[in-house]
Amino acid sequence: MRTDFDFTPYRRSTVGFDHLFDLLEKGQRGETSDGYPAFDIVREADDRFRITLAVPGFKPDEIEIVAQQNQLTVTGKPAEEDAKRTYLHRGIARRAFERRFQLADYIEVGAASFADGLLAIELNRVIPEAMKPRKIAIGSNAAEPRRIGSSKEKAPEDA
Repeated sequence: MRTDFDFTPYRRSTVGFDHLFDLLEKGQRGETSDGYPAFDIVREADDRFRITLAVPGFKPDEIEIVAQQNQLTVTGKPAEEDAKRTYLHRGIARRAFERRFQLADYIEVGAASFADGLLAIELNRVIPEAMKPRKIAIGSNAAEPRRIGSSKEKAPEDA
């Protein structure tokens, strides 16, 4: 029994919604990630968020954060191990990872900090001035209405 839904007919009749259909199709396939590394997303204020990833055993120079369009990608590549060490038990995962986060419009990635095996990434919603509501002042009728293209001086008459 097939449970996949084919979005092809909808793709043909819409313009600019490719990103939405890609997300829907990806959601149908299921998340291929194994949940590593674990993370939290916290709303600190109406327009401020923080993503915290648990990356024990990693150093800041082994982690790369890339913000591109509406996607945040965090990649970790551990450095080569010291060959002199012999582990009897290895419980702290230090394997390579890539974690992707879809960001809403107007979300900008701020600062990142690393402490105690936790990587914190600050996110801010910055709405452009053109998109914010603005008050329009109402003028009074006391002054004479202006006409576009008219001037108070008369043009010189032909003699």
